[in-house]
Amino acid sequence: MAKGSVKETSAGGLVLDERRRGALIGRLDRRGRMAWALPKGHIEEGETPEAAAIREIREETGISGSIVAPLGVIDFWFMANNRRIHKTVHHFLLRAEGGQLSSDDAEVDSVEWVALEDMSTRLVYADERRLLDRVHDFLADS
Repeated sequence: MAKGSVKETSAGGLVLDERRRGALIGRLDRRGRMAWALPKGHIEEGETPEAAAIREIREETGISGSIVAPLGVIDFWFMANNRRIHKTVHHFLLRAEGGQLSSDDAEVDSVEWVALEDMSTRLVYADERRLLDRVHDFLADS
């Protein structure tokens, strides 16, 4: 890793309800537009990626779920506070098991259930849109 760079690891994913709707989080971007994404956050000390995904999804959406399958890992670089950050995000598919949709988390401006077939037009990040193909493949096999 380059000198002056930082490594971060996060986990999250897509929690689907029985109607095949997924809980997406929205954050206002610098221009005041809502940017929709999959919920995710940092893995805490001693936590597995799976446990972090379950916790982060619950914290950011209000929905409790259980892991169904891994969706994949997204790896990217970005700049923050004049430091180069290498971020790895582990994504999982979860089945919703309880809770109520809520945007109470301070990091989230909005939360919505979005039909699986409408997600590709809502998700702002191309890497997350590509993960949807794996969701469709997994659901077709189950």
